[in-house]
Amino acid sequence: MKYIVVTGGVLSGLGKGITVSSIGTLLKSRGFKVTAIKIDPYLNCDAGTMNPYQHGEVFVLDDGGEVDLDLGNYERFLDIELTSDHNITTGKVYRSVIEQERRGAYLGKTVQIIPHITGEIRARIEKIAVNSKADVMLIELGGTVGDIESMPFLETVRQLHMEVKDENLVFVHTTLVPEMSVVGEQKTKPTQHSVKELRTIGIQPDIIVGRATRLLDKHTKQKIAMFCDVPLEAVISAPDARSIYEVPLILEEQGLTDYLVKRLSLPKTESNLEDWRKFVHKIIDPMETVWIAIVGKYTNLHDSYLSHIEALNHAGAELGTKVKIAWIEAEDLQNQGAEKLLAQMDGILIPGGFGERGSEGKISSAQFARENNIPFLGICFGFQLAVVEFCRNVLGYKDANSTELNHNTKHPVIDILPEQKAIHNLGGTMRLGAHTIIIKERTLAHKLYGTKEVRERHRHRYEVNPDFIQQIEQAGMLFSGHAPDGVRMEIMEIPNLRFHMGSQFHPEFKSRPMRPAPLFYGFVRAALNYSREKRKENKAEQELQSKK
Repeated sequence: MKYIVVTGGVLSGLGKGITVSSIGTLLKSRGFKVTAIKIDPYLNCDAGTMNPYQHGEVFVLDDGGEVDLDLGNYERFLDIELTSDHNITTGKVYRSVIEQERRGAYLGKTVQIIPHITGEIRARIEKIAVNSKADVMLIELGGTVGDIESMPFLETVRQLHMEVKDENLVFVHTTLVPEMSVVGEQKTKPTQHSVKELRTIGIQPDIIVGRATRLLDKHTKQKIAMFCDVPLEAVISAPDARSIYEVPLILEEQGLTDYLVKRLSLPKTESNLEDWRKFVHKIIDPMETVWIAIVGKYTNLHDSYLSHIEALNHAGAELGTKVKIAWIEAEDLQNQGAEKLLAQMDGILIPGGFGERGSEGKISSAQFARENNIPFLGICFGFQLAVVEFCRNVLGYKDANSTELNHNTKHPVIDILPEQKAIHNLGGTMRLGAHTIIIKERTLAHKLYGTKEVRERHRHRYEVNPDFIQQIEQAGMLFSGHAPDGVRMEIMEIPNLRFHMGSQFHPEFKSRPMRPAPLFYGFVRAALNYSREKRKENKAEQELQSKK
């Protein structure tokens, strides 16, 4: 096993996850099998109970793991499926060690950070290494070098390096290279101090990736190489890119893959990035543009909806279209009205979420989309609220609601899953992970998926109440996908509209750069057609006015 450990310095949010994903893409293009681990130093056992404002979206895996959003990037870039074991957190590690201590597993020894905590971390890394059967394992160490909570993990990879030696492990350190606008000079001092901090721990970086607004100039690279004791060819620029998917190509042009192959004594093979280049070209040089409104309650932090953004990008690339996003805060929509904020949109998306705040704004956006025949996609909570809206305004159940939002409603068209009623703990207790969905033939869902059975990832506690399904379908909303038991509704559509669909599952989690999620593809295609119709009508109107 070859290891590449990616650390970060100066500040968080430098793009370590994209660096890891890009390196993995480049190694995969050379024919190597790659896997990846994300280490998160927080004490939470997983990301499932975190508010999106704290740590971005919660990404869900096939096995039901609720993990850091960086694992979503790994899956998208590498086109692989990971497990919850690939996300190691301080909470998981300490809980395991304490449980072992309670069972007497340490035979009366004093349990300490070294060797017991570091040993548990090491055991988890090695378990994944063995099970993955990969050629190269990428390890992203979250946080910033110098953070107290990261110390046990840094000590673990230091020990790992001592055992496997230089030819089997490479340290990649990602740092900030700021540029003072007054003097226009790229400053290396933050990088120097960050590397000094890393050396104090006993780790010497082999490669430095400098994040900057533009490519590092020659003088800056030479300075970093001299003061940080790395070869000049191992100082890599990571400038702002037009798309995250362009980053692998930027790194490849600087010879990073060749350097890694040589440094890790890997076989020399030819690169195969042609399909990736074509995909990136579609992303950065689209032929058309559509505007999609994302109506949410965490819109001030776009990472809260990262997988939705990327699923829209994947679908847009397939259609040669740039998807521009209008971020609509659901509470603003309640206060200002749907007409003002949504009338110019080509499509409306309500993503997943929880809680009462902003729910009425989301319901009104679903109503506006339905009544004005604007392409609409509701995911999870968005799917549920679209059903609520339909029951209120088509069936006439004016108090229709979800019992999550109103326990006393006389028309609980969305109700808690039966198995959820006795659950009190929040962490890892929802209906999670990949479940089978049966799709009805001769429906739009069947046309998009091209099959009668799929597996998609879930994260929810509530569902469409079976008591209301017959009335809803008689009124014109079709449930075109359901669970194998025939009771849980998974996909809804309104056949006589351009595109009005929703899914209880999260299709965005399985969307890939060259394989967009079918529901997102259908949604963006419908938005593009709607946009073309509007442009054609506007052109005809202008011609008519000019004749007058």
